[in-house]
Amino acid sequence: MVLKRLSVSLFFGFLLTSLIVPSSIARFVVEKNSLRVTSPDKIKGTYDSAIGNFGIPQYGGSMAGAVVYPKDNKKGCKEFDGFGISFQSKPGALPTFVLVDRGDCFFALKVWNAQKAGASAVLVADDMEEALITMDTPEEDVSSAKYIENITIPSALIEKSFSETLKKALSNGDMVNVNLDWREAVPHPDDRVEYELWTNSNDECGVKCDMLMEFVKDFRGAAQILEKGGYTQFTPHYITWYCPQAFTLSRQCKSQCINHGRYCAPDPEQDFSSGYDGKDVVIENLRQLCVFKVANETKKPWVWWNYVTDFQIRCPMKEKRYNQECADGVIKSLGLDAKKIDKCMGDASADSDNPVLKEEQNAQVGKGSRGDVTILPTLVVNNRQYRGKLEKGAVLKAICSGFEETTEPAVCLSGEVETNECLDNNGGCWQDKTANITACRDTFRGRVCECPLVDGVQFKGDGYSHCEVSGSGRCKINNGGCWHESRDGHTFSACLDVDGGKCQCPPGFKGDGVKSCVDVNECKEKKACQCSACSCKNSWGSYECSCSGDLLYIRDHDTCISKSGSEGRSAWAAVWVILLGLAMAGGGGYLIYKYRLRSYMDSEIRAIMAQYMPLDSQSEVPNHVHEERA
Repeated sequence: MVLKRLSVSLFFGFLLTSLIVPSSIARFVVEKNSLRVTSPDKIKGTYDSAIGNFGIPQYGGSMAGAVVYPKDNKKGCKEFDGFGISFQSKPGALPTFVLVDRGDCFFALKVWNAQKAGASAVLVADDMEEALITMDTPEEDVSSAKYIENITIPSALIEKSFSETLKKALSNGDMVNVNLDWREAVPHPDDRVEYELWTNSNDECGVKCDMLMEFVKDFRGAAQILEKGGYTQFTPHYITWYCPQAFTLSRQCKSQCINHGRYCAPDPEQDFSSGYDGKDVVIENLRQLCVFKVANETKKPWVWWNYVTDFQIRCPMKEKRYNQECADGVIKSLGLDAKKIDKCMGDASADSDNPVLKEEQNAQVGKGSRGDVTILPTLVVNNRQYRGKLEKGAVLKAICSGFEETTEPAVCLSGEVETNECLDNNGGCWQDKTANITACRDTFRGRVCECPLVDGVQFKGDGYSHCEVSGSGRCKINNGGCWHESRDGHTFSACLDVDGGKCQCPPGFKGDGVKSCVDVNECKEKKACQCSACSCKNSWGSYECSCSGDLLYIRDHDTCISKSGSEGRSAWAAVWVILLGLAMAGGGGYLIYKYRLRSYMDSEIRAIMAQYMPLDSQSEVPNHVHEERA
């Protein structure tokens, strides 16, 4: 395994040295800023310094400070706190510019240690007499990644002879004041800035790739505002290499190159036996170039920023989604013409030049004041390579410094950036036009696609192609995305208003519950009203069942029963009630009659007995018996 990795490294070490045209010698241009000594008088003057490719240079501005050369830790490779040294400026004093010597550790580490101790800028003294070089960040050093991304002060490399002059003045007790000036670091000829970004679609290439991906996402909003306003002309570029003739038929070239070794990229994992190949990266780089060309033809070149950002989010190598299928999904969501993009990409297996990639290789060669592009990522503003951290604010300053004075757009004069990307094609995000709901949300850094929260109901999904409501209350938002229909005063819905509920057609309907629910013909499908005496008639969402003759339909039992049997029983019940009432009335009348008759007989008997046996209590009792006349 070690030998395999070694062979890969050796192969690509050779391959990467054979850039573009073998006979040409790479020309690397060191970007400089002006350093002017304002005191003491004996060393006043303007000197060159090379801008460090990390930290944040103050493009378009200048910075004054007092130079300090520490007595201990002169190379700045250790933290200054350990030596009791602080470079924090006192109130009212000039900022501190720390002078450190080159050697023993990374340039970036020297600057980081000085920044933590309070320095406002760092000057690195070269340790040999040579032409100035660009101080760059260490390659593939994970341990340095944390502090590199946190460096916010500018730095510059100065010549050895000039540094000795500064040291001598400081040793004599002189106050050495200097002014770092970046106002002429970027040409500013007119009211439009042309800039280009040399980038890569590979998201597994280490610290620099991570920083590049983060920058593209952060800078997208500002870039699109500048482009839409016609203030800038942006062009993306991608570095490719070719495979040396001696290796064209090798397994390595075949897996890392397209078009028979003409356009290559290093293996993302530097392991030919697993993961993605270099040719996968070349193809995606080519696709992104064609996305820009097709978008540019429709007068919307800024769509490139949306595609690249969305591809990073939706199609990462780590999730094994770095492929054409995922790319096609992004292209579709942004409303781009997929056929034109495919035509632009051409045939990767053809033994011929690809016009798009051939143009990129030619563009890598430096022209005018710009050197060859050999570092990824590289930002070029008005044909000058940008130096410093790829950070939104710093890059925006560099671009704004490229405008002719008084022609800067408002974005250069304000700290606020309104993107309004959602106004164009809904930002490529999911939306429900019927309910006027969208997953697109504008932010300071550009638009994001996130499923929304509406009236207390949360939508869930990827935000790009799919969002659906979930939880209770879901049916009040566009009926939960389910089917619903009203007809003849009746409304039916397939939405179940419960947490986790799905769309389900109501009784009397069948279908997916989302796009359609179709009426079930219970009569035809013999699901109801099937008794021998039943007559079925289908209706929307239900049915009507009637019985022949004098029969009555019972829905719960799907059967017919006799109406007459029911009425007979009711009539007999009424007769019995009447008879019972008559019997009770007769019995009552008999009792009354018997009581009155007995009372009358008792009174007659008492009268007769009184004639013959007068009672003591009654002197005379009327005679109710009529005597017979003689």
